[in-house]
Amino acid sequence: MAVEIVPRPSVPLSNVAVSDTHGEDSPYFAGWKAYDEDPYDESSNPTGVIQMGLAENQVSFDLLEEYLENHSQETSCSGNKISSFRENALFQDYHGLLSFRKAMASFMEQIRGGRAKFNPDRVVITAGATAANELLTFILANPGDALLVPTPYYPGFDRDLRWRTGVNIVPVHCDSSNNFQITIEALEAAYASAASNNIKVKGVLITNPSNPLGATIQRSILEDILDFVTRKNIHLVSDEIYSGSSFSSDEFVSIAEVLEARNYRDSERVHIVYSLSKDLGLPGFRVGTIYSYNDNVVTTARRMSSFTLISSQTQQLLASMLSDKGFTENYIRTNRERLRKRYNKIIDGLRKAGIECLQGNAGLFCWMNLSPLLEKPTRESELALWKSILYEVKLNISPGSSCHCSEPGWFRVCFANMSEKTLEIALQRIQDFMEARKK
Repeated sequence: MAVEIVPRPSVPLSNVAVSDTHGEDSPYFAGWKAYDEDPYDESSNPTGVIQMGLAENQVSFDLLEEYLENHSQETSCSGNKISSFRENALFQDYHGLLSFRKAMASFMEQIRGGRAKFNPDRVVITAGATAANELLTFILANPGDALLVPTPYYPGFDRDLRWRTGVNIVPVHCDSSNNFQITIEALEAAYASAASNNIKVKGVLITNPSNPLGATIQRSILEDILDFVTRKNIHLVSDEIYSGSSFSSDEFVSIAEVLEARNYRDSERVHIVYSLSKDLGLPGFRVGTIYSYNDNVVTTARRMSSFTLISSQTQQLLASMLSDKGFTENYIRTNRERLRKRYNKIIDGLRKAGIECLQGNAGLFCWMNLSPLLEKPTRESELALWKSILYEVKLNISPGSSCHCSEPGWFRVCFANMSEKTLEIALQRIQDFMEARKK
């Protein structure tokens, strides 16, 4: 028999528990809820909401499945070359498996076209990029301090960087006049704004090279940002996501390359966050890394990583996969080709519907401009249009305001987390919506 709980006055909880800085009231998360309540399914629910708010890479999942099927012995807990079941089950070193750190460092070099080198001893393993970003925030800033983050930015940063750390985010407002590229003027303005409010800035967080707009940050801009943080005596966190970026490794620009060209001058203030969630499409594996050129940060991050460990079984499996050069070379090449095809497909489809997008060359989504459809150039009009698309057209896309975009009318649309057939249905819905608007 079920136990009946009689309502009583609520018992007080901690400030963190009752804080609204998690950001769940954002339209970004509201769109996810609408999808969860009415998910599209080709057979059972063809009129449901199509998830276009999830920046997930599923276009090459078949390659991962094929590899695991063909290498089951090497990636299993028994009879493998990495460790016995007993060793694997009892392993709990916070450094992580050496074989995995070596494989991860090698893969980070490979996906950057071999133009940057990474030392396995500086690789700190975390449970995804979310944990890595929060862990770095704990290390670099005190409660009440701030990080500068260029807009538009991933809505989850409001949770990852602020909720438990007590650290503020000061937006660096970028605009569409230069495709939302970061400028030193915008950084200086944000820094000055924080200072005027007696907020101490401890660092800048950028997502590079596949930034929120799906475009690589130019080398010259990276150099300017590094000069900026050096002048201000603060840190630089580069959250590097490479999925399909430029569709050619030759155009990748990692902050690691810039540091090498500068003979690692000022490198102690630079920290790289990387994960396999986007590039390998393995968000459920919760595999992230911090790579820092600062010895104290590496030591502290490793101590704190005890709260965000990855299972040794996961490390063992991925060590085998990432060490297979034949597999990784084929995967990187094929994944980029498929993402480019998807990118071209959605851009062409939106253009046929009369919608223009920012010119991108990377990532798992694009930014489309629906400002001509707004009744007024306001956040309220943008959200009204977003609700219409979510509940009438049944597409979960992210309004720019949920990403702190300062210009109403921009929307983020993901295209790599679904089948090609589902994408075609989504594009047809958008085209029908635009036709109805014209009439």
